[in-house]
Amino acid sequence: MSFDLGLKGKRALVTGGTKGAGAAVVAALLEAGVQVVAAARTVPAEAPPRLDYVAADLMTAEGCAVLAAAVLDRLGGVDIIVNMLGGSSAPPGGFAALSDTEWFEELNHNLMPAVRVDRALLPSMIAQGSGVIVHVTSIQHELPLPESTTAYAAAKAALSTYSKSLSKEVTPKGVRVVRVSPGWIETDAAVALAERLAHDAGTDYEGGKKIIMDSLGGIPLGRPVKPHEIGDLVAFLASPRAAAITGTEYVIDGGTVPTA
Repeated sequence: MSFDLGLKGKRALVTGGTKGAGAAVVAALLEAGVQVVAAARTVPAEAPPRLDYVAADLMTAEGCAVLAAAVLDRLGGVDIIVNMLGGSSAPPGGFAALSDTEWFEELNHNLMPAVRVDRALLPSMIAQGSGVIVHVTSIQHELPLPESTTAYAAAKAALSTYSKSLSKEVTPKGVRVVRVSPGWIETDAAVALAERLAHDAGTDYEGGKKIIMDSLGGIPLGRPVKPHEIGDLVAFLASPRAAAITGTEYVIDGGTVPTA
């Protein structure tokens, strides 16, 4: 049995594609032979073969429009959209610390970029009768941390619900929509956080990781998810190997979310 994903020559957009898990998704798609546009606020000056960068602020409608136009111009269309963009800048302190500004910030970061980019690029997918959209949510929408992630978790829950509804609308037109829900990912930022916690607690990096894992209620696998594991899952879901998969959410969290 061949492990070829059948993605060679496909065209993809990856938002938030220059760092962490986003960069890992880009790498996995490039390895599979995909031509990729990666978008972020700031991008590297040079790109490897089959990769283009677009600098755009996707937290604004204008930035999303600039990106969509660039994708259509550079690729002539798109077969795969991976919305990796997400994050939180909300302060700790629970519900009382979240003003309207923080709420709108979380929605503009974690929901609206996907909505706007989809709205701009879906017509071209529908016209060609094929395409795959992957929205990256978070286990936080199932396991929110009230002290610090209420607004982020709610925005990701909105993204998940939007994705499910979108799949029901566009799957009959040839466009699959799937969700990937990561737990804690061992990105450079996560490593820095673990190291800071370890320093404050007088322990080593493994001890810092344990502090984070304990705050999540434990990770049965005993470690965070590696960025390349997110990339591998996304590449599979975007491929013809997953042609019958749509409307579903794939949790990749080492067992953090307890399920029956």
